[in-house]
Amino acid sequence: MDNQPRQIAGYRELTAEEVALMNEVKNLEARFNHLIDKLRRIDTLDQRQVSIAQTDGESAFMRAVRAIARPTRISSAD
Repeated sequence: MDNQPRQIAGYRELTAEEVALMNEVKNLEARFNHLIDKLRRIDTLDQRQVSIAQTDGESAFMRAVRAIARPTRISSAD
C-alpha cells in the first residue's frame, strides 16, 4: 500500500508485526460479527443479551485495535 498516506494525525506508522496483528484482530472481528448475525436470526434467543454481546464485542475489538495502534490525543490548535 505505497499509495497510502504515511502520516495520519494522532497515529504513528505501524510495524509489519503490528499490521499483521491488526489484520488478525480485524479477521476475528469479522468472524464475531458473522456469529452475531446468526444469533440475530434466531427468534427464541434473548435478543437483549445478543445486543449486549454485540456492544461488548465492539468495545473489545476497538480496545484491541487501540492497544496495537497506540493513538495519541490530538488537541485543537486554538
